[in-house]
Formats: sequence, C-alpha cells, structure tokens
Amino acid sequence: MSFFAVLFILLVLGAPSQAGDLEAFPDLHLNDPGAVQEATRVLEEEVKLAARAQTYLLIDLVTRTIQIKGRGIELHRIPIVSWSAKAVQNMKGAYRLIARPPVLRRKIDPTASIEQEPISLADMPVDYTLSYTPSLTIDVAPAAEENPMQWLRAKGKVWWRNAKDWSGSFSTGQSVIPSPHLQLEVSAEQAQSLAWSAVDGMALVVRWPTDK
Repeated sequence: MSFFAVLFILLVLGAPSQAGDLEAFPDLHLNDPGAVQEATRVLEEEVKLAARAQTYLLIDLVTRTIQIKGRGIELHRIPIVSWSAKAVQNMKGAYRLIARPPVLRRKIDPTASIEQEPISLADMPVDYTLSYTPSLTIDVAPAAEENPMQWLRAKGKVWWRNAKDWSGSFSTGQSVIPSPHLQLEVSAEQAQSLAWSAVDGMALVVRWPTDK
C-alpha cells in the first residue's frame, strides 16, 4: 500500500492532525469505489501542495464549497450556490492561476488634501473569469436571485465564448478537443472574497462527484 493511501485511510478514520480539523472528506461513502478513488486523487494532490508554505484552492463540488487552504488547513470556506461544467473528462491534476481577477480601481484625485482609502474588498469584482494552466476556465458569477443583471452579464460572456468556439470549429472543419470549463455561482460578497484571495500562480484542485 502506498504512502498516500495509508495517509488517506488515517485521515478518513479521523486521525488527529495539527489543526484538529483535517479529517478528510467526512461526507465520503467508503462503499463507493469511484468516490474513494476520487478522494484519494484529491488528497494526493493536497499532500503535495501542503508541503509548501502557500495558499491554494480546493473546489469541492461534492460538498459545494470553495476552500482556501494553507498547509492542508482550511482558512476560509465559500458556499457554492450552483455550478455547471463541461469537458470534465479532460480535467485532472493541479492547476495554476495565470492571472488574478481585475480590480475595480478608484480614480485617484491628485489634488485631494486628505489621504485616500486604499484598495479594499469592496473594489473586487463580483463576476469574472479565472484562467489556469493547464487549460482550464472558471467563470464566477453572483447568484441569479441576488443580482439578476450581473448574472445575465456573466452568462452572456459564457454563451458568447461558447458560440465563438463552435463557429471556429465549424469554419475549420476540424474537431477541437474542448478545454475543461467550470461555472460557479456564489454570493456577491463571497465572489469578492475569492477575487481578493486569488494571487498569480495560486494552485487549484477540484474534487468531482462520481455521478457526473
């Protein structure tokens, strides 16, 4: 049995950890081989990432949460309202963020006599696209019932990009292997929190439900 498998079993069984909260995947159904295999894959990636002093993201689509973690310890949790995905069969391993979301920068008044406020969480966008390497696109948008106009704007960007991909494939007559694409809906405040936390090169691991 490999080291990762042993570590996985210890964590699933609730072995004590440094933070006391590292019990791996308490929702896991041990009688589901596919779910156990997926959890083991994710844990192996996390062990690699936790070995370094860095923050990383775990998007757990089973529990519908985005977890910001460091050294394997959960630092912040963002609930996912809903999600959809395509080309998930082409998704595996860990990903690295190419560029962080744009900041809605305030205009600086050079003539102001008082000190102006620095950039804060309120300056972060609520709908944006995260691009990763290897190729992976994640669209983040506020929940439809919370902000219908921004939700429509975010959906419109996705539809337009899909249409361009389809037309490009149709015009060349060549089949194109689609890149993985994930759409996440979260609250506007949590979308800003995620944008605030994102840094260039930040690692990402995604846990998929076995029935998708």
